[in-house]
Amino acid sequence: MAKKKDDNNKVIAENRKARFSYSIDETLECGIQLVGSEVKSLRGGKSTISESYAQAKEGELFLVNAYIPEYTQASRFNHEPKRVRKLLVHKHQAHKFTVAIQREGMTLIPLKMYFNDKGRAKVLLGIAKGKKLHDKRETEKSRDWARDKARLLRNRG
Repeated sequence: MAKKKDDNNKVIAENRKARFSYSIDETLECGIQLVGSEVKSLRGGKSTISESYAQAKEGELFLVNAYIPEYTQASRFNHEPKRVRKLLVHKHQAHKFTVAIQREGMTLIPLKMYFNDKGRAKVLLGIAKGKKLHDKRETEKSRDWARDKARLLRNRG
């Protein structure tokens, strides 16, 4: 039996509201450039990416507004908690995503931050378009109906 891809990944932070607020077109796994105290702090698991986004500058992608708390044992060599971090992707991938976000209403949203099976910090980015209020209501209706349907089928036998 084949293993799932995400079995060995330890999730650090997840943006659960992103799939509700945005419609995700395409995803990309990319590395993130960190300093030592940030890696230690990420292993503690207190970081958040719910308010963050990615932007393109000069052919490179950067993660903005991601919160990684200071590592208390790092003393004076600590990092800034909400600094801009460079995302590590190939040039053709960065160009592809830059072109995609230049379209109207598209943005790069981090969906998940995790350690892969080799222990490297990775970010799963998604090209997203914001949903309107009626789209969000439709998503909520379909989710509620699926939950109710599963409950009815389970009770029936």
